[in-house]
Amino acid sequence: MPKKSIYHDYQPSTLLDQKTDSGSYYFIFYHNKLLINRHNNDIPFLKNLNQLPAEALRQIYMGQLRGSPCFVVEIESSFELSSLSFIDLKELYSILEYDIYLLAGRAIQIINWDKNHQFCGKCGSSTRTMEGEMAKICPDCGHFNYPRLSPAIITAIVKEDKLLMARHTYGITNRYGLVAGFVEAGETLEEAVQREISEEVGLKIKNIKYFGSQPWPYPNSLMVGFTAEYHEGEIKVDGKEIEDARWFRASEIQKRPSSISISGELIEWFIDKYSC
Repeated sequence: MPKKSIYHDYQPSTLLDQKTDSGSYYFIFYHNKLLINRHNNDIPFLKNLNQLPAEALRQIYMGQLRGSPCFVVEIESSFELSSLSFIDLKELYSILEYDIYLLAGRAIQIINWDKNHQFCGKCGSSTRTMEGEMAKICPDCGHFNYPRLSPAIITAIVKEDKLLMARHTYGITNRYGLVAGFVEAGETLEEAVQREISEEVGLKIKNIKYFGSQPWPYPNSLMVGFTAEYHEGEIKVDGKEIEDARWFRASEIQKRPSSISISGELIEWFIDKYSC
């Protein structure tokens, strides 16, 4: 089933062109954790922030969600209420609706961009937010800053009826997953796939094909998925990011990432295609 688009119930804007007495949606973050209403597994819908025991460090209008204004807010200190909890964004895959999760990813990137670009990276002067555009401008030297993405690739490599999976040196170290990495300056996405596979597991691949993409706000990436076929070489892990790698048949894959992630989609694609 196709996943809902971020724009299913959301219309982006930077100018609040209407006022409402009914309330607004608030993506409220404290130390990169999002405030969730546990009664309905949704973000808070409030008339204003005064309804919460919180003081905003920054607040940015993001557009309309379900026909009502929505804001992203960073607050100064945490608080506890019976129905509200701050939860790490990575833990919200199975809690929030998919399009709301995507919008939460957009929100956290916007609030961190605003926080990290208070001063010009070129001359050091204080920046100001441009009206009508998600951009910071330096009033002294004219340098612009927009929210930026760091593209990354992730690849399902198949050899006959087996999938290459690797165990990383970080995160959950007993779990095998797909090889991924950031795109470097001057290379194409396909070249990034070839380089990452060569660097991390010492293999050459062929028939690289685009699979799909996914916003990945950890912290500001766009994950681009590919499939590829083994060409030549023996597995030789780099020992820095990858500590082990081997070929898995579909029946041998036990722990799978959530299918909401593109990693999970790629693994499900392999299992569906190569299961006996």
